[in-house]
Amino acid sequence: MRITKLFSGILIFLISVLLLFGKMPVAYAMQNQNGNEARVYDDAGLFTADEKKEFETTIQSMKKEMNMDVVIVTSDNTGGKTAKEYAENFYIERKFGVGSDYRGVLFLIDMDNREMYILPVGKMNRFLTDNRWNAILDDAYEEISQGDYAACARTYLSGVTKYFRAGIPGGQYNYNTDTGEISVYRNIEWYEAMLAILVAAAAAAAVCGGVKGQYSMTKERGRAANSLLAYRADCEFRYSQQNDNLVNSVVTHVIIPRDTGGSNRSSGGGGMSSGGRSTVHTNSGRTMGGGGRKF
Repeated sequence: MRITKLFSGILIFLISVLLLFGKMPVAYAMQNQNGNEARVYDDAGLFTADEKKEFETTIQSMKKEMNMDVVIVTSDNTGGKTAKEYAENFYIERKFGVGSDYRGVLFLIDMDNREMYILPVGKMNRFLTDNRWNAILDDAYEEISQGDYAACARTYLSGVTKYFRAGIPGGQYNYNTDTGEISVYRNIEWYEAMLAILVAAAAAAAVCGGVKGQYSMTKERGRAANSLLAYRADCEFRYSQQNDNLVNSVVTHVIIPRDTGGSNRSSGGGGMSSGGRSTVHTNSGRTMGGGGRKF
């Protein structure tokens, strides 16, 4: 009887171990499928398997270069949400983004609302200004209107890469529509850094030269040398008179036009250039910008 119970216990233990290890690969596969490693979510079925593999490879390369997240999403059922709401909720719920500012960008092809949408988040707003993400949508519009969704996605990926490599444009600033706050991007140009280095070097050289002059006793040595040249005591110095004569003068009058506050001033930008503006707002602690285009 004891042997039978022991055998039954061992058998139950082995069956439990087999079931446990049998479930582990399934759970691991589900974790990989639903985790954050995938960056192409083709819920509308617009891409082929080869196209999705191509996009995933391109995105992984972009992430390494930019240290930012890059996502592509397609949907044919947004559940009553607008393209903007769906894109922002998708980015937040899937916990996309790199760093404390969740920096990255998401591209949505919304077949339900017939709209494509670009969503820059965090520092990506500095690179993808309003003008820049609009330019990407302009380039992709003809492709998506013809139903070439893969080409549209490629245009998005190449546009993001191009503008990232171009760098943050001069005078870039974020305008927060929730608070009205303007956040100007500050960067130091190479010539400004060189000027600062030269000024610091000149100041250091002046201090070092002064200390060296005091310890070298240059004045004292000069006085000692002069005392040995007494025969020059009767020497005289003669100065010639020199005059500066004004030959000609020109007076120029310039009329400065009055600022009439015309259309050249950007709205909400405090008089700044609209070329570097990124219109943003805050959602769940994330700075989000971008916009969409109907097709």
